[in-house]
Amino acid sequence: MDNIHNIHNIYFVGIGGIGMSSLAFYFKSNGKNIAGYDKTPSDITVSLAEKGVQVHFEDAVNLIADEFKNKENTLVVYTPAIPKNHTELNFFFNNNFNVVKRSEILGEITKNSFSLAVAGTHGKTTTSTMLGHILHEAGVNATSFLGGISENYNSNLILGGTEVSVVEADEFDRSFLKLSPNIACITSMDADHLDIYGDSTELEKSFKDFGAKVTEKLIVKKGLPIDALSFAIDVLTFGIDENADYNASNIKIENGAYIFDVKTPTEIIKEVKINLPGKHNVLNAVAALAMANSYGISLPVIAKALLSFTGIKRRFSYKIKTDNLVLIDDYAHHPTEITAVANAVREMYPLKKIVGVFQPHLFSRTRDFSDDFAKSLSLFDELILLDIYPARELPIEGITAAWLLNKVSLKYKQISSKENLYNSILKSKAQVIVMIGAGDIGELVKEIKNKLTSEN
Repeated sequence: MDNIHNIHNIYFVGIGGIGMSSLAFYFKSNGKNIAGYDKTPSDITVSLAEKGVQVHFEDAVNLIADEFKNKENTLVVYTPAIPKNHTELNFFFNNNFNVVKRSEILGEITKNSFSLAVAGTHGKTTTSTMLGHILHEAGVNATSFLGGISENYNSNLILGGTEVSVVEADEFDRSFLKLSPNIACITSMDADHLDIYGDSTELEKSFKDFGAKVTEKLIVKKGLPIDALSFAIDVLTFGIDENADYNASNIKIENGAYIFDVKTPTEIIKEVKINLPGKHNVLNAVAALAMANSYGISLPVIAKALLSFTGIKRRFSYKIKTDNLVLIDDYAHHPTEITAVANAVREMYPLKKIVGVFQPHLFSRTRDFSDDFAKSLSLFDELILLDIYPARELPIEGITAAWLLNKVSLKYKQISSKENLYNSILKSKAQVIVMIGAGDIGELVKEIKNKLTSEN
């Protein structure tokens, strides 16, 4: 890995993934020759093609350009989401190419820069994107690798220098243990990825192992089971009305924006404003503020940057916003995230009927959290459930959308096919439609938006 500067070709297996593509854009902008495979075309693969990156969508060795078949000057990067029997990936393994996981490359980048890393089962994408935006607005020459498409930059990469890096530290597959963070934050530690960890104590242990890698400051959500005594560095807390080191209080909502005060260990800033819905985003903003402030950025500069932060695609993204019809798109795929979205929608539209359209992601996650899913999905007035999106998994007997629907306590609930979704939504008569999930429901949103727009 130390010879990454000498390598000219980098081939990505799973190049369309959100984390993979940010690396592909980064290396392309640094003059490397980039190509890759992905399962399906998307907005991201279109952007890659526009930058001159060749992407193909069929798993076939003969589609790999010859220049990438020279193992002396080609590095191969893959994501753990790629199945073990993938033909191209096995070709590279069998021919002794230098093959690494995405997390190893990110680890290398953080090792060679001053790194700010955001970890947590929820909130890390918004927090790291806010942080990247704050550093950019403050004139810090940082490069930020993000797990979502920032609305401000229309990209999952905020390109800057190589001295400072902002990274989203992903607990999936324990990949965040490859990073070398100087300042880090842990936003949440809810049970997730139990297909990898087995149980929540193993997940907690990996977050503690991550915390132990931090060299300067660790900032954690107040109340998380992390014992400050077990670290050799400063551990600071953040929270809302809970006497944390970085504490938000006096929260009010005006015209869909949140306004609040923040007390830090040394000072107070009043009337910080963010134009994002949901109290969970106040928490994300406080976490980003705490990290930026710990890095040395003044509170007025941070507050000014937060004011101009416009959010992330598929995170409470308004696709239609009129007086009589609202369509919201969100990536929520865990019960805690769904609850946050449902509460935020209810806060914005207390008098309107709200229908949730949910595509469960992974059979194992649906099975492991079925009762919590049922509870969070029951917060909508009506529910339309799509089939489970398998991603990297094979079906599990008995774990189906119908099985989950049965646990939901709503009177108005139904299962719909993708093909019939538009008709199901029309029948609902709800004025607020919330489409949530991490599978290919994001692609369906465009179609639903276009049909609703032309009908209305």
